[in-house]
Amino acid sequence: MLNRRKLKLGVLILSVLAIVALAGCSGDKTEKTQDGKQVIRVGYFPNLTHAQALAGFGDGTFQKAMGSEVTIQEHIFNAGPTEIEALLAGEIDLGYIGPVPAINGFVKSKGGLRIISGAADAGAVLIARKGAGIEKVKDLDGKRVAVPQLGNTQDISLRNLLSQANLKDASKGGTVTVIPAENPDILTLISKGEVDAALVPEPWGSRIVKETGARVVLDAKEVWRDGKYSTAVVIASSKFLKEHPDLVEKWLKAHVEITERIGKDPKASQVVINSQIKKLTGKSLPPDVLNNAFRRIAVTYNPEIESVNEFVRISVENKYLKETPDISNLFDLSLINKILAEKKLTELR
Repeated sequence: MLNRRKLKLGVLILSVLAIVALAGCSGDKTEKTQDGKQVIRVGYFPNLTHAQALAGFGDGTFQKAMGSEVTIQEHIFNAGPTEIEALLAGEIDLGYIGPVPAINGFVKSKGGLRIISGAADAGAVLIARKGAGIEKVKDLDGKRVAVPQLGNTQDISLRNLLSQANLKDASKGGTVTVIPAENPDILTLISKGEVDAALVPEPWGSRIVKETGARVVLDAKEVWRDGKYSTAVVIASSKFLKEHPDLVEKWLKAHVEITERIGKDPKASQVVINSQIKKLTGKSLPPDVLNNAFRRIAVTYNPEIESVNEFVRISVENKYLKETPDISNLFDLSLINKILAEKKLTELR
């Protein structure tokens, strides 16, 4: 009987060890290719607010910075929550994303991600369809307004505008009907007259104006804080940041390099960015749309911490967050500040 029990115990131990070994192998496969190269998986949108990602993938800057021993995998998203889900599920390591989804992801995961750099300020416009009779925010009273997604950066910006104009969402007893729709669908809704206005990121604002005859009610700098608000940031999985700070630092060096390049030669950068947009979407932007959209975006590595704190406040006021969260560890700017110090640039605070 004793020998039989020992045998069963031995089989159980071997089974557990086998499962652990398989789990370890599975984990390795997500980070290494068959030829042993390190993999870094990066998410971003085909939006101009993710200009550094578009430029860096388009001209090979990121691959050059990471080196031949690293394989970069691109993951394209159209909505912030979807990208956050992928990052928290371990499917991507880094991402370009709006600050509001980043906040929500940090709270939901209890610290599973960090904002490690800014990417873009402003870059969103409030537009109204032709004939809607909307000249100012107050005129949204009784109207239908589209946003890319409830709870995203543009939606929170809209809620702030409505509050300032003493208006409220119809679902909360107000008179403004807020309609979530993907950006291409918003263009269709505007053209068919099924919504009256929209708050959208570029290049969609410029596209909708050009293709439907819509007008700009509030330009990018008029939406909020004179344009000094974050529209896109760079996030990293807390696990990946802890395990691979060297790779994250290389990425951020390239990010800063691209940011400076875009600032110094926006025209040349626009060519690369537009080429990458065509690769991802099958269609490049017309020159006038690209120019109008680009002038509304401030490409930066500053995450505009004060604006992110304001996004938290507005999210709580609109019940997207149950209570004010502790976001003291949301930002990890140690690596970006190290890079800025080396380049003798002003560090972020």
